[in-house]
Order: sequence, then C-alpha cells, then structure tokens
Amino acid sequence: MKFLFASPRFLFFTGKGGVGKTSIACAAAIHLARTGKRVLLVSTDPASNVGQVFGLTIGNIITDVLTVPGLSALEIDPEQAAEAYRERIVGPVRGLLPEKELASITEQLSGSCTTEIASFNEFTALLTDHDTVADFDHVLFDTAPTGHTIRLLQLPGSWTDFLGAGKGDASCLGPLSGLEKQRTIYADAVTALADPLRTRLVLVTRAQRATLAEIARTHSELADIGLSQQHVVVNGLLPEPAAGDELAAAIYQRERTALEDMPAPLRALPVDRVALKPTNMVGVDALEGLFTATDDIAAPATVPGAEVPQAPLSALVDELAEADHGLIMCMGKGGVGKTTLAAAIAVALARRGHQVHLTTTDPAAHLTDTLDGNLDGLEVSRIDPAVATQQYRDRVLATKGAALDEQGRATLAEDLASPCTEEVAVFQAFSRVIHESRRKFVVVDTAPTGHTLLLLDATGSYHREIARQMGEGSNFTTPLMRLQNPDETKVLLVTLAETTPRLEAEGLHADLQRAGITPWGWVVNNSLAAANPTSGLLRQRAAVELPEIDAVTAAHRRVAIVPMLPAEPVGVQALTTLAAAGTALAH
Repeated sequence: MKFLFASPRFLFFTGKGGVGKTSIACAAAIHLARTGKRVLLVSTDPASNVGQVFGLTIGNIITDVLTVPGLSALEIDPEQAAEAYRERIVGPVRGLLPEKELASITEQLSGSCTTEIASFNEFTALLTDHDTVADFDHVLFDTAPTGHTIRLLQLPGSWTDFLGAGKGDASCLGPLSGLEKQRTIYADAVTALADPLRTRLVLVTRAQRATLAEIARTHSELADIGLSQQHVVVNGLLPEPAAGDELAAAIYQRERTALEDMPAPLRALPVDRVALKPTNMVGVDALEGLFTATDDIAAPATVPGAEVPQAPLSALVDELAEADHGLIMCMGKGGVGKTTLAAAIAVALARRGHQVHLTTTDPAAHLTDTLDGNLDGLEVSRIDPAVATQQYRDRVLATKGAALDEQGRATLAEDLASPCTEEVAVFQAFSRVIHESRRKFVVVDTAPTGHTLLLLDATGSYHREIARQMGEGSNFTTPLMRLQNPDETKVLLVTLAETTPRLEAEGLHADLQRAGITPWGWVVNNSLAAANPTSGLLRQRAAVELPEIDAVTAAHRRVAIVPMLPAEPVGVQALTTLAAAGTALAH
C-alpha cells in the first residue's frame, strides 16, 4: 500500500459513508503496530464503530487493543466531551451562583454547538498536546463521513480567524480568560494539518461515480486549507468474475468504467486498490487480510437467496401513501443508500399523484445526480449549510440589527461570524421543512447517523428552551413534538445486511426512542442474498448476510429488503423500478 510508505505521524482517513474508512484505518493501524510502532487509532465519528470492529469497548479514554501489541484506540464521544466541557465551565462557579442561574448556564450549554466545540477541542488536543500523544509514533484518525470531516478540519482555521479578530463570547468557548489559550491551540492545529511531513490525508472511496466525484471535491476543499499530502484508496473492488453471473459481470464492468472516468485531480494522486473480501471486516484476523489479494473463491453449495421472502418494496410506499401528507425521514449510517431510497420513495409517491418535497440535510448529498431528471409533483431541494448560514445571518441583521446603530450592527455581525452559527442556521432550515410537511409529503435524506443525532440534539434543545420560556400548561408545538408524533412523522432506518451498519442502526433506533421518536420501519438495502448471485465471491458474501437479515426481521415489525441491482439506480425510471423491487415484511 503506497499510503503506508514513509507514513507521517498523523494520518486522516476520510470519504463518503460506507466506503470502508474504518476497515482501512483499522487495518493500517494493525499493519503499523506489527512493524513495532506505537499506534493510536482515534475515531472522530459521532457514530464510531471502531470498538465493534475490534470486539471491545472503547470510549473517550485511551484503551489498549490487547490482541495487537502496540496498538491503542480512542473514540471521541460527543456527549461525554460535551459533559466534560460543561463541567469545566460550570464547576468553578457551582456554590457561588444561585441554582437558577446555574441551571440557565447549563441549559445554554446543552445545544449541538457546545457538543461540536467540545468534540473539536478533544480533536485539536491530539494534534497539539504533546503529553497526550507523546508515547505514540503514529496517530490515525478514522473520521466521520466527508461533509462532517471537512467541517472538522476547517474549524481550526475558522476559530483561529474568529478569535484572531477578537470575537467570541463565553457562550461558545467558555470563560473569556481562556480565549488566548484556545487561540494558541487552534493555531498549532492549523500548522500541524498543513505540514506534509506530519500529516497525510487518505481519501477512501469505492469505484462508483458519485463516490469518486465526492472525494475529488474533498481533495480540492482540503487542499485549499493546506492538507496537500493526499493519497487515494479504492476499496472493495470486485475481481474479474468467471463467465455466467450477470450481476457480477455488471458490477465488475461498472467499477472498471468508474475508474477509467476517475476525475483528473484524483488520477494525479498516488492510488491504492483493495480487493473485495468474502467476509465482513470484523476482528483482527479479517483486518490483517484486508490488504492481501483475494483468491478465486468457489460458490457455496447452498443458495442463500432462497431463504429471503419475496414481496415488492412498493408495499411500504402504499402504506405511506394512505395519508396525503407527512414527514418521511430516511436515517442510517453513511453509505447504506439513504439518498437513493429517499429519492425512490419520493418518486413513487409523486407517481401516485401526491405533492412531494424531497430534500436532504447531508452536506455531501447528491440528490439531483440520483434523480437525473424531473417529475410532475416532485420538488427537490438541499439544506446547504453555507447557504442556510448566510441566509440566517442576513435575516438576523435585517431584523435584530435594524434598530441598532452602526457599532451595534458591527458587534452583531461579529457574533454571527462564529462557526457555531451554522448549527443554528441548519436547524432553522430543518424546522421549516418539518412545518411544510403539514400540507404535503416531505421526504428527507438525512446526513449519516452522528451528524443527524447532532441535528436532533439541536431540535431537543430548542424544545426545552421554548418549554422553559412558555411555562407549564402553555399550548405550543415544537419541531421535536412533530417528530415524536407518529401520525406526522415516519422514520425509516436504512441499513445493509452487514454487522456494523445493522448494529449502528439498532443504536440509532434506541437513541430515537429515548428522544420519544419511534422508528416506523426498516429497510435492508443492496442485499446480495435477495439478488441471488452465482459468483463464488458474491455467493459467499450473500451467505454472510443471512444472519443479519434474520436479526432485523426478528426484531422489527415492518421491514423492507431491497436487492442489489446490476446497474446503479440513477434517474426517475430506475428509481421507479427500485421502488417496486425487493421484499417487504410486516408482522
């Protein structure tokens, strides 16, 4: 692997959700540790699954991976980081201020902005705190999907500029006395990220048109902030199959075409290729074989697809269409196909004569590319963080700033330049979408799990603040209350028939229930078992899917199973076909 040659101290693994960043990062960490290096593997993904891969519990304390001498791991848990951050601010004044004032401060520090900054501080400490990482030769960062990671890596510069201009207040970063220390830490982080001798960015992708296009944009955006040392890893490539399997032949040709059309900026980078493996990448033994070639694999004697019941996915759409409006949210881990399924559901509803608004909260979504056309009754939009933030700033300046003098407007503009403003702006745009679902169908393609949970956290914070201001017994409706109402909101959890995505979806299911939101149904997407391939490699992977499918159907009442298709479902007609394919179970 070229990306492991002469590795610098810091390696960042990023890419679109579902491309195998965690597997590549874990395999790289094991490889470096086997050469005698001391390695720290850090997950900055709010929905980390590093612990699942190694089969142990990993939290926000550096934990040794006992099966791999020299390897330790750390997961930056957003909630734990936020709690520690709040305590650092509230702790020193506890007992000095009235309880009511302490409660108010704590409530102000309960939003998603605080969660993001707390996690960000943990991240920058690993780049700049020599004591924390002094014992490690390499620190590998398994990051969240692309859009969230770009924001994370841009934040050191954003906060450096913000603080350098003398802006900020205690509500974002804590006591004003700590700003000088924060400025130094963030500036050091900017220097570390831009130093090619210390930092390398590994862009992990699959041989898919949209995925390659996304990492090409990531390459450009992160190169602009100084991350010039970049490599590409194309993961999960299907070896050339034997004749006779139309599905395998179609996938193989599709991947070859995507690589031949790889964007020029990526072709100029060092590129590694990793073959598709017959099993899930869980456990040290599997990970150690990830970078080796895949041998020819004989097909298993049994036919795994025979155990997957058949019925159209349109059965779920028919049930959704019984109402004439409502909010439908597709949630799950990155890379499970939320965008495609959201688009297919929206197209199916529009073809039934309903008015539908299809939108996304994913910073890296490709709805227009997936639809590749227009359909009567279907409106398509995107909650773009940059656009939403600028609109929010303009709106606040035009309203709150209208009565201020020149100095007051300048102060307000400085406050709105805070990177925290983006979280507020995206939440407000999301709230408007929720309100729109009262008169039409609104189908939301959400960001990967961790980013979505932060958005829901902002929704919960807003609800608590409104409830506090209105007082007990008042009549009001917040966006959270609409999400909690099963007559108004249907949440579909999307997963693959693989261990890690399924476990993450189960965790999201539990998180939503704790927030008073009960998921309406599940979709197992891109199932090889349902497609019934004949290729030996694909049949072996299909056999591995069956226990995961059984686990989902046994635990949940309403489940749809969508087979892997020979061609990527792009375009209105292909999405219509997708909505009619697969299996749907209700019990």
